[in-house]
Amino acid sequence: MKLYEKTAAELSEMLRNKECSAAEILNDVNERIDKVEDKVGAYVTLNEKAMESAKAVDEAIAKGEKLHPLAGIPIGIKDNISTKGIRTTCSSKMLENYVPPFNATVVDKVNEAGMVITGKMNMDEFAMGSSTETSYIHLTRNPRDLECVPGGSSGGSAAAVAAGEAIVTLGSDTGGSIRQPAALCGVVGMKPTYGSVSRYGLVAFASSLDQIGSFGKSVRDVAMVQSVISGYDKMDATSSYMEKTDYAADLKDSVKGLRVGVPDEYFGDGIDDDAKESVYNAIKTLEANGAEIKKISLPSTEFAINTYYIIASAEASSNLARFDGVKYGYRAKDYDGLIDMYEKTRSEGFGDEVKRRIMLGTFVLSSGFYDAYYKKAKLVQRKISAEFSDAFKECDIIATPTVPSAAFKIGENIGDPLKMYYSDVCTVTVNIAGLPAISMPCGTNSAGMPFGLQFIGNKFAEQTILDAANGYEKICGGFNAIAGTL
Repeated sequence: MKLYEKTAAELSEMLRNKECSAAEILNDVNERIDKVEDKVGAYVTLNEKAMESAKAVDEAIAKGEKLHPLAGIPIGIKDNISTKGIRTTCSSKMLENYVPPFNATVVDKVNEAGMVITGKMNMDEFAMGSSTETSYIHLTRNPRDLECVPGGSSGGSAAAVAAGEAIVTLGSDTGGSIRQPAALCGVVGMKPTYGSVSRYGLVAFASSLDQIGSFGKSVRDVAMVQSVISGYDKMDATSSYMEKTDYAADLKDSVKGLRVGVPDEYFGDGIDDDAKESVYNAIKTLEANGAEIKKISLPSTEFAINTYYIIASAEASSNLARFDGVKYGYRAKDYDGLIDMYEKTRSEGFGDEVKRRIMLGTFVLSSGFYDAYYKKAKLVQRKISAEFSDAFKECDIIATPTVPSAAFKIGENIGDPLKMYYSDVCTVTVNIAGLPAISMPCGTNSAGMPFGLQFIGNKFAEQTILDAANGYEKICGGFNAIAGTL
């Protein structure tokens, strides 16, 4: 078995037992990148100093220094997370040549743990998309079928783990952008509770919904990374005060006694029959192993997509106003005066999907329409949150499909925004309510393309959903995370 095929937990143990070195792990991952990156397109920028970091870990191990369990493990960083000295483009022409002067808090934490940053991962432009097709940089393909999308917006992060081009990766999730590509690429991805991981240094899309999380080949990998990146940060006003937790230390491997809520609203029209069957079979497996299954209702789910796109677009309109050609980033070359420079810079610098959402957001915030759209969306947001709170009085977790269907073909939905937006129908409610959720593989369609099982937890119940996911993984015998077609 190649080193790039192993989980972070397995490699951590091998490093401590001196069965391999950090440099050997990175070399193996780099060889894999050399072999498949031209097919997959997961990366925007490779970190030229990665080997220096790996060798520093090996030197520390040789000296007998006590290191973090993830020291020496290669990690990819989504390209909307600020990395000092390494290009951070948000996969946009607007930031094509931007090199940040500072690190995001999560990057500082990754560095403090001794992890090895392999590079920056491709994504939908400014995290706006569900297929990574809106990237200005290049296309990313699904390692399980190179004719299919990897999902989005964190498509590069998911594809890299599935292709063996990174051991673990970081992504961001505004409406499902970690969980949806994790499901489509057949890996594990978790979106933590809003406020549990600092957003300082994350280029904002929708500030009240954005959250950084991780991808891995196993639930334990994700738990280990979550332990590194979580915690209070004074640099983030929305960061929650919470004690530092090692989520991987006491992971349970049983689902006995777990109360699992199953909402009918997530299994209705628009959800592929194969996806429903895969998730229902997973739920039956949980029940057969001692979990208690409860039928629940979340009636406001039908309004979630509309609510999400109103709130997210409104906040995007505000957040992206800073990209005007004056402060930093792209500036149009030919213009006549300041206003013309603004218009041409934003017209040339942003792609179609970003401009579509800016226009929608500006509209719903405009005079005469604020009450009709944005205010109503915020009221529905409160109602969705209340329904989840009531549901968690009856159950420990909620089980749903992660995606309505398996990965679609490249180009199939890019011309139909409404169809593309529906890709997030099972995930947006989690961001609206600020809850944690995890996606893991639970089956495939007739073409062998994976579906995802989503566990949703109450606020700050990361340990609960990780325990449940780990229990399910143990029952399944682990997930076949590395795509075998490359």
